[in-house]
Amino acid sequence: MINVGIIGSGAMGSGIAQVAATAGHTVFLYDNNPVALERSQAKLRKIMNRLVEKERLTAEEAEAIQGRIQYVDSLYDFKSSGLIIEAIVEDLEVKRNVFEQLELIVPEDCILATNTSSLSIAAIAAVCKDPSRVIGIHFFNPAPLMKLVEIIPAVQTSGAVLKHSQELVQSWGKTTVVAKDTPGFIVNRVARPFYGEALRLLEEGFADVATIDWAMTEIGGFRMGPFTLMDYIGNDVNYKVTATVFGAFFYDPRYKPAFTQKRLAEAGYLGRKSGRGYYDYREGAQHPDPNKDKKLGEQIVWRIVVMLINEAADALYLNIASREDIDLAMTKGVNYPKGLLKWADEKGIHHCVETMDRLQHEYLEDRYRCSPLLRRMARDGERFYG
Repeated sequence: MINVGIIGSGAMGSGIAQVAATAGHTVFLYDNNPVALERSQAKLRKIMNRLVEKERLTAEEAEAIQGRIQYVDSLYDFKSSGLIIEAIVEDLEVKRNVFEQLELIVPEDCILATNTSSLSIAAIAAVCKDPSRVIGIHFFNPAPLMKLVEIIPAVQTSGAVLKHSQELVQSWGKTTVVAKDTPGFIVNRVARPFYGEALRLLEEGFADVATIDWAMTEIGGFRMGPFTLMDYIGNDVNYKVTATVFGAFFYDPRYKPAFTQKRLAEAGYLGRKSGRGYYDYREGAQHPDPNKDKKLGEQIVWRIVVMLINEAADALYLNIASREDIDLAMTKGVNYPKGLLKWADEKGIHHCVETMDRLQHEYLEDRYRCSPLLRRMARDGERFYG
């Protein structure tokens, strides 16, 4: 069994380390901040104790998992690793610098993976002498609980590295989907309207935060409303991902960030972690009541869902991923109540096209352009699933 190196001991890196150690690998968890390493170790100990209390692990199993993780402060500790997963700040130059250093240390057959959620795998791989061994392995937070992992080969990645990476991650009990190396991959690309269209509805006064969240959970069946979820993720983090995807798509208006979220991030209203966001989480604060008008709620849900369907259809049209992987990614990666392409079949392809055309006619914005695939399918009477 290969040794696994993880770079970055934050929430994501620590979570991936836990997953790999639970699968039986010796894991080297690196961070250049000793305080962060100590914090990661203490957090894992707390998680393991809780799992033992809930009888999901025996005390011996928990101890063995912790014993397989070595907390290190030098990249040279990776010299015997077969797989490295980088999980540090979303900064291309920082990541490229790390990969340049790694190649001088690790064995020639070691796979070099990045956990980036939105940056170009090809651009990271380009700094390596052997870019064929570089790949994206994108976990979702929290890594031990979320089943989905996106596997993203760059144009330089070899077929053998793709196959081995997918098989390895699947052996850890994860569900993998393969995505083309384009901004946001599957989930962070297709999910943009969940936040963006909710913010648009808020900004134009169609409904307030509590009503939109109520509609999406109670009528739409989503586990969290968009504003609750943005507060959970952090408005700074969510805004940065949106801004990164927007820039990477050459400022396509479909991915345009909202000033509302930008201002909240600038004000330090980051959500749960700061005590205030779209909601007030401070002690004694009360959340506003939603307007539970069913007709209004259904309008909210359909406008957001049709934008999600349109994005999923475009991802299929542009060969970002297969039909099955797109639906699997959205149900397993962000817990959507059903696959978006299946949802399109249920609602009717014609209805999707008519809604998108009505929105574009009303706003005269390219943001609402209908996917050519949806339009073609409506014309030919096709469905995503026969």
